[in-house]
Amino acid sequence: MREIATMVDVSVGTASRWLRDVPLTPAQVAALDARNPAINGQMAGARRLSEKARAARTHAQEHGRALAEGGDPLHRAGCMLYWAEGSKGRNNVTFTNSDEDMVRFFLTFLRRCFLVDDGQVKLSVNVHLGNGLSVTEIETRWLEVLTLPRSCIRKGAVNRTSKASLGRWPPLVYGTARLTVCSTFIVQSIYGALQVYGDFDRPAWLG
Repeated sequence: MREIATMVDVSVGTASRWLRDVPLTPAQVAALDARNPAINGQMAGARRLSEKARAARTHAQEHGRALAEGGDPLHRAGCMLYWAEGSKGRNNVTFTNSDEDMVRFFLTFLRRCFLVDDGQVKLSVNVHLGNGLSVTEIETRWLEVLTLPRSCIRKGAVNRTSKASLGRWPPLVYGTARLTVCSTFIVQSIYGALQVYGDFDRPAWLG
């Protein structure tokens, strides 16, 4: 494309627009591939990595399906809670809520069903100030509730209540806690289990 643009003295973008509907024969495609071995090698490598990652996600979902067949009440409850309140990312388990008991229960689920240890857990808070507590005090409260060390803390978000809303919608004193565990295997296992518990199929979760 760059050569054609140079020959006719136009930009690469213009040449691309002119030629985007022009079909290439198999022989022309092969000739272009032969002239760009490095680029083609990179594309092939990217495809292999993508296929490997998808296979790993598939394996994790199969693991979750097997766990669901086991009938563990804690596993069922934890998965359902994630279905309702968790972020639906492909590679991370992310759970956010203001209810201390709910967040503690979800962490118990991760600890017991997936053997998650404290070093894997990241905790951040989203809070309003002006309630007599500092961010550190609020973080300490959540750490105590969840029995986590301070090394789990990550930078959260601090919101300041506007004067217009003061007294109308009192903010939560301890805000919300966000738990994150970076694990493709765990989140995909949960997705696999949910499809058994809910009796549905959702390919989008696999990606």
